[in-house]
Amino acid sequence: MARYGAVATGSRILVLLLLVVVLGLGGLIWFDFLGLLNIKETFSPLFSLMGLGTPKEIEDIEDVALLEKERLSKLQEAMDLREQELDTREAEILQKEGEIHQIIETLEEREMTLEEQEKTFNNRVREYENRNVNLRKISQYLVGMPPDKAIERLIEMDDQDVIDILRITDSIALEAGEDSITSYWLSLMPAERAATVNRKMLKKPAAAGG
Repeated sequence: MARYGAVATGSRILVLLLLVVVLGLGGLIWFDFLGLLNIKETFSPLFSLMGLGTPKEIEDIEDVALLEKERLSKLQEAMDLREQELDTREAEILQKEGEIHQIIETLEEREMTLEEQEKTFNNRVREYENRNVNLRKISQYLVGMPPDKAIERLIEMDDQDVIDILRITDSIALEAGEDSITSYWLSLMPAERAATVNRKMLKKPAAAGG
């Protein structure tokens, strides 16, 4: 019985020692967790004797977010690239807008030029029509006069006016289906003046419809 009692007592002591060791280790781990004790530095000689070496620390616990930093960095690069593309497109759009504005200005200038040309042409047409109306009136007035009186009026005019009146007189006679009196007028003029008028009329034929 005594022998069995001694064995039981030894077992209890061993168990208690193991319990003390476990509790001690647990306490050390807890103190290390709380930052009150650095187990790695304190027991580094013991780890070396046991051939375990000192456990290596993670160099920087914040590097756990390294992947996130890398992702954010790539995202920033993508955003920068996108911004550059947008800047390039904006510059292209501004350039195109400038070209379009220049084209619009050119078209507006051309439109103004055409309007001015049209206005000038219309004015000339009106002047021609007014002159044509006046020439017809003068022609009719001269035709109604005695030929010698008509010749006096014609001689006082310049050559171009005389030519225009002769032509409009021919045109009126043609419209009425009558013989023109212009040949007779020319025969009554001084020979030199009549020759000059004839030469100029042949040099510059009448316009169509005139």
